[in-house]
Amino acid sequence: MELLNFQQGMTCGGCAASVKRILESQPQVSSASVNLTTEVAIVWPVSEAKLTPNWQKQLGETLAEHLTNCGFNSNIRDSGRNSFLKMFERKIEDKRKRLKESGHELAFSWALCAVCLVGHLSHFLGAKASWIHAFHSTGFHLSLSLFTLLGPGRRLILDGLKSLVKGAPNMNTLVGLGALSSFTVSSLAAFIPKLGWQTFFEEPIMLIAFVLLGRNLEQRAKIKASSDMTELLSILPAKARLLVNDDVKELETIVEVPSNSLCVGDQVVVLPGDRVPVDGIVIAGRSTIDESSFTGEPLPVTKLPGSQVAAGSINLNGSLTIVVQRPGGETAMADIVRLVEEAQSREAPVQRLADKVSGHFTYGVMGLSAATFLFWSLIGGRILPAVLQGGNSVSLALQLSCSVLVVACPCALGLATPTAVLVGTSLGATRGLLLRGGNVLEKFSMVNTVVFDKTGTLTMGKPVVTKILTPEHAEVTDVEEKSNHTWSDREVLKFAAGVESNTIHPVGKAIVEAARAANCQNIQVADGTFIEEPGSGAVAIIEDKKVSVGTLDWVQRHGVNENPFEEVEAHKSQSIVYVAIDSTLAGLIYFEDQIRDDAGQVVKSLSSQGISVYMLSGDKTENAEYVASVVGIPKEKVISGVKPREKKKFITELQNDQNIVAMVGDGINDAAALASSHVGIAMGGGVGAASEASSIVLLGNRLSQLVDALELSRLTMKTVKQNLWWAFAYNIVGLPIAAGVLLPVTGTMLTPSIAGALMGLSSVGVMANSLFLRYKFSLKQERRYKRSAGTKTNRVSNIIMDKSAGEKHPNSDERWKGA
Repeated sequence: MELLNFQQGMTCGGCAASVKRILESQPQVSSASVNLTTEVAIVWPVSEAKLTPNWQKQLGETLAEHLTNCGFNSNIRDSGRNSFLKMFERKIEDKRKRLKESGHELAFSWALCAVCLVGHLSHFLGAKASWIHAFHSTGFHLSLSLFTLLGPGRRLILDGLKSLVKGAPNMNTLVGLGALSSFTVSSLAAFIPKLGWQTFFEEPIMLIAFVLLGRNLEQRAKIKASSDMTELLSILPAKARLLVNDDVKELETIVEVPSNSLCVGDQVVVLPGDRVPVDGIVIAGRSTIDESSFTGEPLPVTKLPGSQVAAGSINLNGSLTIVVQRPGGETAMADIVRLVEEAQSREAPVQRLADKVSGHFTYGVMGLSAATFLFWSLIGGRILPAVLQGGNSVSLALQLSCSVLVVACPCALGLATPTAVLVGTSLGATRGLLLRGGNVLEKFSMVNTVVFDKTGTLTMGKPVVTKILTPEHAEVTDVEEKSNHTWSDREVLKFAAGVESNTIHPVGKAIVEAARAANCQNIQVADGTFIEEPGSGAVAIIEDKKVSVGTLDWVQRHGVNENPFEEVEAHKSQSIVYVAIDSTLAGLIYFEDQIRDDAGQVVKSLSSQGISVYMLSGDKTENAEYVASVVGIPKEKVISGVKPREKKKFITELQNDQNIVAMVGDGINDAAALASSHVGIAMGGGVGAASEASSIVLLGNRLSQLVDALELSRLTMKTVKQNLWWAFAYNIVGLPIAAGVLLPVTGTMLTPSIAGALMGLSSVGVMANSLFLRYKFSLKQERRYKRSAGTKTNRVSNIIMDKSAGEKHPNSDERWKGA
């Protein structure tokens, strides 16, 4: 895949279609996609082209040179990440510069238009001063018209004529021909009065003024549409506080340096109120960080030594020292911007019809204009003499043919899809959603089946302690034996955490985290006493006590003879760790992979929309069915004990039944299923293989973002269809009216200036409707959250089972968390 940028030359949908046709006509190119809004082309080469060394650079330079020779000034995009950031900023700056130049031309054009209107007003108001009558003279209007064509309209007209000569006419061609035709006809009428033609020098003046107004508004809308991406980039701070160590004097100093000059391993200091300049790991300090610009999560997150931080997040209330992992253009934020812009260049299939029409549209309009002239000059005046009103048929025919040229708007067709996709994907990025293109948005909007992986998707993907059981709370019938077991639940957790702090096993980490959350005393094992056996457990000496943690067989091998918990059954979906102190079985620690708080609400929302929901899991049946029952997935739609290959096979079977399938997963074992589904969706906390195989990434690692992505996809495609409907309807209705269809019936005709105004407004209308997508999405989200807030029941996670509460889910007591 190769990407090309365009500096100038692409002005309408016809241009984009011409560029696509030119690229695909090259023997090295298999297919191409051209985005009018972002001014980027993506090229997929044939396999033979990849055999050449350094093929990407060579092919890109060849294609860019060929396009430039064809009138579309372009260059190859540098694939480097830092270069991408500079390129993106330069492109935005170029757009602003063009907008400024367009503003100057617009002001000049409307000044000339205002002078022209003064002349008309003086005539209507009956002003008697001779100098005022000069404003209404034919010679004065001819001069104004000539100034317009040579001044503000010059670049537009020259570009249109160059495109026509090179065989790729565009919207500028139509406007230029219309303006030149109006000026030429009026000049002939002025210099050869015996022709009996009318002069309408004001038409080129007003035409150029209205077209430039529409173009200016369109450019503003394009910049506004990409403002979400610009805003994301703007949150990356330009400066960073580098921590410099003086080894000789053993001093540390802070130096302010450009953020893009930092290297991996550098240490930076982030003060309260600062934005984090790089992706890195906290090595000193404690603070809360606002990551909403990155994940879409509004609540701040506490950061301690060892925590990861992302560039662009805001440090709220404490100083942090961070070691750099990914600087400059390598940050996750920069990756998101790069991936989103690439996604915006992937066209939605619904755009293909508009592209086909745009490619031949300009030629068709020029043909219709010629036909209009021939009809009204040779036939219309004879069969409908009343419409001439004493005028000349050729003059009328010329005016109507000019109106046909000007009213046509291929630009609206070309902008219909890419502007909506640009706004949709940019809006998604600001909400923590990475949507990889218009084709993904279109396919996801049609999804009728969603398949969830269990571990890491419906659940958190890591074990958490849910319950600690000691003989005091267990059903121990032997009173003497019960009195001998005096260890409290907090002591059991403290000793177990002391042993497990020396292991990297996920269960050990869960025990240590639970002890930290309960503010248990941090105790150390005696040096040289820690022993671990994979699959069994660990043992160590703590405070002169032998503490073993692991399976029942493991603690029995280390001196435990009696088991007071024999009649206590493990709760389904939970696993048990036995904790022994010396030769006494002190307690049991239950843990489970905690179900996400929003999983049930997401499943309910999808089901209410008529979407079939399935769950795939490699876990045992009872665990999978328990999770499914909690989140609301029927037992018959739960498939457990499946391997990665079987997950892919199940997805294929659903697709064979004519279902549009989305797969939601997070791990390497989900990658094949994610890639084979119509839409693969990866959780943001998942590993790279899952993210790379996915069409959508939920960067906030919240399952509720799935519903946001679905709503955004549907709203975006609805906007695309509205835009296309408007673009086609405008041209289908506007062209016949401009050609004079209503003239015999109602006497209505479009002058070139009015036609130009309508043409500009049609493009602006498409852009405005695309920008309105932001408001519609925000409104829909607000309504959904209000609705869910009224029905949502908070699931409170309690850890110790209160005996008086009965044998329910063992989350019912938090005494071990106290004081």
